[in-house]
Parts: sequence; C-alpha cells; structure tokens
Amino acid sequence: MQINVPLTDGLLADKFGKFAGPADLKADHPVRSFPIEITDLPKNTVSLALVFIDFDSTPVCGFTWIHWLAANIPADWTTIPEDASRTLANQFVQGNNSNAGRLVNGDPAITTGYVGPQPPDTTHDYTLTVYALDQELDLKEGYWLNEFRRAAKGHILAQAQLDLPSRAN
Repeated sequence: MQINVPLTDGLLADKFGKFAGPADLKADHPVRSFPIEITDLPKNTVSLALVFIDFDSTPVCGFTWIHWLAANIPADWTTIPEDASRTLANQFVQGNNSNAGRLVNGDPAITTGYVGPQPPDTTHDYTLTVYALDQELDLKEGYWLNEFRRAAKGHILAQAQLDLPSRAN
C-alpha cells in the first residue's frame, strides 16, 4: 500500500494550512483538506481510515496535535479528493481533533474534521497514516483517537505513512 499527497516546492500547499484564503478558514483555522492518492490496497480492503497528526507540536504545546481523524472511507476511493472533510463529510465518519480537548477550549465549529497545519515556530512535519481495514469500524462522528485504535485493532490489513512538511513563515 502506498499513499501520495501532492506537495508544492516540497511543502504542503498553503491553501491546506496556515496561509489558506478566507473561503477555506473557519474560526481562524484552515479547513480545506488535501487530496490523498492511494495505491496497491490489499484485495480484501473494506474501508479506509486516516490519522493526521503533528509530533513537532509537542515542544510547543506539550502534546501531539491531532489535525484529522477519518474512518469508514469507501475502499474504492483511490483518491480522497481535496476538501473531502467538508464536501463529502456525509460519506464517512470524522473524529475529534485536538480543538475538542479540554486543554485547548477550541471553538465547537472546528472540533471534528480537518483543521490544517498552523505551525507557530518553524516548519513542522505532519504525519499522515492511512489504514486499509477488513471492515467498517463501529465509530460515531466525533470519536477520539484512542477509540479508533481500539476499534481498528485486529482489522488493519496494511498501512502507509507519509510526513508532510508545512511552513511557519
């Protein structure tokens, strides 16, 4: 299994992060998700899931920042299209991002679905992991990362990971 996300000059395109235009911001956060190409899925893949996190946030805020959780994505999507988090949200379930946590007190408008990178200090590497699963998972909208990990246990056929750099300035 392989995944690919188009980059611009080696970085995630600005419209998916900190430098997004007004139409792609909600509560001052970027909300246009990037496209993901998926190839070489195992034959018996029933659904896909993804986790998009920022390990580089730990020195800044004290924990790994969750930017996007999505599950029960149809297995025949060889491309998860740009802006799927908003425009196709009714076709899969999305989990809570770090704006939902009590430590952040984020705006309720942006606690589930994609919220893009906004590195405050330097370029961060954001880690995207896509999972091929042998079934749909029993998860509801607004699930937490730990719930995904438990539900996916024993159902992961393959996974692919990619680091996506996003600029601070």
